[in-house]
Amino acid sequence: MTPAPGPPDPPLLRLTEVSRVYGTGATAVPALRGVSLDVAAGELVAVMGPSGSGKSTLLNLAGGLDRPTAGTVTACGVDLGTLRPAELAALRRRHIGYVFQDFNLIPSLTAAENVMLPRELDGVRAAAARREALAALEEVGVAHAADRFPEELSGGERQRVAIARSLVGERRVILADEPTGALDTPAGDEILRLLRGRSDAGAAVLLVTHEARYAGWADRVVFLQDGTVADVTEATPIGGGR
Repeated sequence: MTPAPGPPDPPLLRLTEVSRVYGTGATAVPALRGVSLDVAAGELVAVMGPSGSGKSTLLNLAGGLDRPTAGTVTACGVDLGTLRPAELAALRRRHIGYVFQDFNLIPSLTAAENVMLPRELDGVRAAAARREALAALEEVGVAHAADRFPEELSGGERQRVAIARSLVGERRVILADEPTGALDTPAGDEILRLLRGRSDAGAAVLLVTHEARYAGWADRVVFLQDGTVADVTEATPIGGGR
């Protein structure tokens, strides 16, 4: 007899009844209100909604850059609320990658050095960190730019370097906040192709976007309105998916 399948693996990212309120008393501003969301390994989930709907707050909480007022955030099987600041920083460096609209590259470092930095901060020797960085740059198609500085790169190249930095090491959760906002359409499409490929390889990817064309790469689209989940749409993603 074929053995019965075991229970499914828990999602790599789970937000449970998460709320975030800024300020207190009469000046309190609720940014999120009881939001629950799972992102499994191999899944790309897009988050859409109008300005002020809570998209960036959701992403910051998912990556431990901010803490919820209520609810829990679990990433890679760890409740982020139980971690001390140093433990949280280590988890982010090792397992959570960030891609931002404005790239957040350090201008005085080369592309390779920017990608190496989180690994070196985690104690990896420079030679090994550079090998990992060059492999990540090769994966995203900008190995030729390894020894160039950010100002010497196009917007699309800089974003690819930022993605390489988010992928280097054992990053199992990728958080992308409007990663195509500063790019033209062909470059934006290529960035989504890279994120989709990483998701198909087993990462959990959470993408904030205001562009429906880029949400088309997702397995699910979550719509936020006034800090709550207004709708969730299952999708057949472009270029891959399950």
